[in-house]
Amino acid sequence: MTDIHNHLLFGVDDGSKTLEESVDVLRDMANYGFKNVILTPHYIKDSTYNNRANDNFKRLKLLKDALYQNNININLFLGNEIYIDDDIYELLLNKDAYTLNGSQFVLIELPMSGEYPGYEEIFKFLQSKGCKIILAHPERYLAFQRNYNYIYELAKMGVYFQGNLESILGRYGENANQMIRRLLKEKRLAFLATDIHAKKHDYKTWDKAKHEILKIISKEEYDILINVNPGRLVD
Repeated sequence: MTDIHNHLLFGVDDGSKTLEESVDVLRDMANYGFKNVILTPHYIKDSTYNNRANDNFKRLKLLKDALYQNNININLFLGNEIYIDDDIYELLLNKDAYTLNGSQFVLIELPMSGEYPGYEEIFKFLQSKGCKIILAHPERYLAFQRNYNYIYELAKMGVYFQGNLESILGRYGENANQMIRRLLKEKRLAFLATDIHAKKHDYKTWDKAKHEILKIISKEEYDILINVNPGRLVD
């Protein structure tokens, strides 16, 4: 399996705080069955979550070395979860923010409770420059929960959707739970990811999430969302 959304690059955002914590979580993920992990620290312009890609690559090397020293067999790659901003393309050009594994795919986050007017035009501009948009956890956005037509509009634009595994367990509220069930039923998702932040986590919840998801889609479809499609971003 390949995880394309998490916060396990230590010391840069609200996720893992130390190298040791990142190693512990990645050990558990390897034991669970993950072979590849694209680390996606938040990039939020004009905030404290704005480490540039060069600095993140230095931390990535330290983390890779630590995994090797601890005999943890999992492949690490770099990306960002980029908070929507008018200047995303410039941020990418300047290597402030980074695409997923240096690919054309850009993981973008929208406001959870508010709206960002004109984000569709930002998406279209990025697409005109060759970027492919992956929208992080659309089931969690209050605006989308209130108006599902946003999903249809973005799907027509060619935007890809990444759902969080534990949304279906109610971790982010009942509205997100119902939303991801609908996204699964309508075959709207292209990716499933963990969005894991820190060491204190019960990995049995992923088994519970899988059990619930398989009530809606087939094993083959589940494999595409958590293995095949994410794996293409690291191949």
